[in-house]
Amino acid sequence: MAKTAVHFGAGNIGRGFVAQFLHESGYEVVFADVSEELIGALQARDSYEVIEVGEGAQTKTVDNYRAINSKTHEAEVIAEIAAADIVTTAVGARILQFVAPVIAKGLGARTNPEPLVVIACENAIGGTDILAAEVRKHDPAENAVFANCAIDRIVPEQSGGLDVTIESFFEWVVDKTPFGGSTPDIYGVTWVDDLGPFIERKLFTVNTAHAAAAYHGIDRGWVSIREALATPELQAEIRAVLAETKALLVAKHGFDADEQQAYIEKTLKRISNPALPDTCERVGRGPLRKLSRHERFIGPAAELAERGMEVWNLLNAVGAALRFDVEEDAESVELQALLASGAPADALAQTITGLEPSHPLFPHVVEVVELRLAR
Repeated sequence: MAKTAVHFGAGNIGRGFVAQFLHESGYEVVFADVSEELIGALQARDSYEVIEVGEGAQTKTVDNYRAINSKTHEAEVIAEIAAADIVTTAVGARILQFVAPVIAKGLGARTNPEPLVVIACENAIGGTDILAAEVRKHDPAENAVFANCAIDRIVPEQSGGLDVTIESFFEWVVDKTPFGGSTPDIYGVTWVDDLGPFIERKLFTVNTAHAAAAYHGIDRGWVSIREALATPELQAEIRAVLAETKALLVAKHGFDADEQQAYIEKTLKRISNPALPDTCERVGRGPLRKLSRHERFIGPAAELAERGMEVWNLLNAVGAALRFDVEEDAESVELQALLASGAPADALAQTITGLEPSHPLFPHVVEVVELRLAR
């Protein structure tokens, strides 16, 4: 019997990573998106290509898919979910609340006797938990299995069209505990009993390095991440940041120090890949999210401070992020408006980072904000 996966989010990660792997696993993929342009482009073609760059690169063709505009044809998406085997998302964590009611309606109309597998493939800790909580506001979801995951694959800014250029490296790690020993057949997935360490290793290494390089790079006038990391001074700063997050990951999760260092070296090589050109401006977008309490800077820095360990290089990266001023990015505009509001540094530090004033990291963040205000 044919297997079907409904995937929310027909963007580059959706087409070039999640849908490609579902396709390779034998699923017919049904894209659901609110972008009329994207859905129209997918409907106009019967295939697109995923062009890998890097070690062992290949070009792969994705076909056997359909595409539905979930804004104008919601009933069709609900019917697909009612019969589907899997639902995945790659929409951004903040959009999950809008996807959830449609999934809930699909669960309420379920015709497939098997539980629906739901995996949110987002750059967020506990992304599927967030989605599950939103779904359960509308439906008990007793006929669904929700599994958190960690995804890692760099997709640079694209020139347009359906074809996706993407790095050959990937990591898709999924929590197997909700499945009770019978996991779905999905190509490329690593199933683990404890997902937390893998999520934090990726977030506090890859995402931290990428964002720190972007903020320090744009601060120094560099356009591309690769050019920025080619400068010894900036590379040293990023390595210093990653030395701090490495110390936390080794202490907290018991990662082998040499293996974590090898992971750092692989990460720096990946984000410097000349075949994956990316700009500091694009990678730095969304500074308010990236400066939030459990994200790539404040998250590890807070835990390091609680352990009495060094955080100075992470704080320097926070300072660079506070200087990110790009008119085309809504969060950058909002951040700079906050900093120009006349509010005191301690209030700004709490608003931007979500840290409580009693936290050991808080006074240091206040100092960083004060330095930014003194510019």
